Amino acid sequence: MKVFLIRFMFVIFLVALCVGCGPGSTPAASPPTTTPQPPTQLENTAVSSIEPEPTIKLEEGDQAMGFMLSSTSFTEGDPIPQRYSCDGEDISPPMQWTDPPEDTVSFALIVDDPDAPVGTWVHWVLYNLPADTRSLTEAFPSDADLPDGSKNGENSWGRLGYGGPCPPGGTHRYFFKLYALDLMLDIAAGATKDQLLQAMEGHILAESDLMGTYTR
Repeated sequence: MKVFLIRFMFVIFLVALCVGCGPGSTPAASPPTTTPQPPTQLENTAVSSIEPEPTIKLEEGDQAMGFMLSSTSFTEGDPIPQRYSCDGEDISPPMQWTDPPEDTVSFALIVDDPDAPVGTWVHWVLYNLPADTRSLTEAFPSDADLPDGSKNGENSWGRLGYGGPCPPGGTHRYFFKLYALDLMLDIAAGATKDQLLQAMEGHILAESDLMGTYTR
């Protein structure tokens, strides 16, 4: 009896197993497989270098509209002819300039040498040139008071008027500095550079300079 019961249960097990594996059965779904994707590459948006701001280009002729001092005897940075030095005739070179601001009442001129071994050496102080003046002749007079109302100041030699380049040796720079002022200066002839600068303070409308060199 026990043998028969064991055989009967074994048959039931086989039948159940065949039913589960029949053609109508649906296999258990496998969990979805996710294929890893490669990381997305970022676009190369980094700027390799920062471009400088564009340079504003002056139109042709813009610079010529400024207040500019020049000479027919030498140009900016060039040697001053010996004629205008202590080795020559020691006379002042010719000077000319373009139109100043409209409110200009007078001009002042200072010529000095910052390379002198004892400190800046003053070669010429001239002021109260009338507003309609546009040039200085070669060998400008050294009188204290001139017919047009302009006045000569005192240079570092203690003399009035122009004194030319006279370095002890080597190459020196000589700056011709012209100032457009809004008034006539109320100072007597013979003023020093420092006195002139003090009197001009707060009254300078424009300035221009010309530099020449001299070698001994």
